[in-house]
Amino acid sequence: MDDYAISPGPAVTLWVDGRAIEARLGQTVGTALLAQGVRVLRHTRNQGKPRGLFCAVGICYDCVLTVNGKPGMRACMTYVEPGMNVSLPRKPDGDRVP
Repeated sequence: MDDYAISPGPAVTLWVDGRAIEARLGQTVGTALLAQGVRVLRHTRNQGKPRGLFCAVGICYDCVLTVNGKPGMRACMTYVEPGMNVSLPRKPDGDRVP
């Protein structure tokens, strides 16, 4: 085995708007959502334009969501925890982001 091999962490379940998704310990919430096909995490306030992972290093705040009831968390900087509850923001028309 290569000493530099990257192995995924153990599988865990997190809840996104009431839906269970599988993620891996060591992943950020943003990468876990991206792996499940979720690319849009929020929409802009004024124009309703979609936003998701952009910089992926915590600078741009395009990936903010609510984690375990705490709003304003950056998906790119928040690591997955077993049983974590994630809420995606609502679009300006009140609908959830698909």
